Amino acid sequence: MRSPRCAVSIHDVMPETLSRCEKLFAQCQRCDITRVTLLVVPGRTWIPDDIERLKNLLSRGAVLAGHGWRHRIDTSDLRGFAPCLHSLLMSRNVAEHLVLDENGIDALIRRCHAWFVEHDLPEPALYVPPAWAMGKIARGRLDELPFRFYEYFSGVYDSDRRCFVRSPVVGFEADSFWRAGVVGGWNSLSRRLAGLSGQWRISLHPDDLSLALHGQLQDFLRDVENPVTYTDLMPSRPLSSGADEFHL
Repeated sequence: MRSPRCAVSIHDVMPETLSRCEKLFAQCQRCDITRVTLLVVPGRTWIPDDIERLKNLLSRGAVLAGHGWRHRIDTSDLRGFAPCLHSLLMSRNVAEHLVLDENGIDALIRRCHAWFVEHDLPEPALYVPPAWAMGKIARGRLDELPFRFYEYFSGVYDSDRRCFVRSPVVGFEADSFWRAGVVGGWNSLSRRLAGLSGQWRISLHPDDLSLALHGQLQDFLRDVENPVTYTDLMPSRPLSSGADEFHL
């Protein structure tokens, strides 16, 4: 039986986390994973040397993706029970989309995409909202935006084919005892589900190598036998017609 395809990404790539992201990328390389997707936060203070470091990672096999704009919100701007709960339990103060209306989300995504072109970087195919919180934007509106793929916690939406493909995801951003227990258990379940779905996603964050689940992280990376990009993750035939709610 062929090993499940696995897309590996590093979230929150910004000037202040770049050194830690480079260490994560090196860890992936040691596990023979080079096609790692870097989720870049454009609206930070990028200097020319930072851009050159991104280009160096590209030369070593990395792929770029858009990841919000500033990756920061004022939680007092949150409105409604669901966004507040999401911020408390999962996204904390980074889910930019949750404080915007549809027009605001549209503008943020377009601005994110334009940044790559302005800095002579490859146009990314993938957009991932901070904390996977897409907010209140209709799927048809995403079809009009410049990215092709949009990642959610539950899977990936292909705006060209207008289909949603579900796949399990694992992460290791557990900075407390209770989070380590919950996230570690979720990861073990998701890894087993990957054998059934034929694909899975590993999502890394800058501090993961220093957190409680660093051992599980390294075990999972060594377990990857069929690393792919997000483009390659999508099967030739959609697993879902896309009848999903595209909010949180």
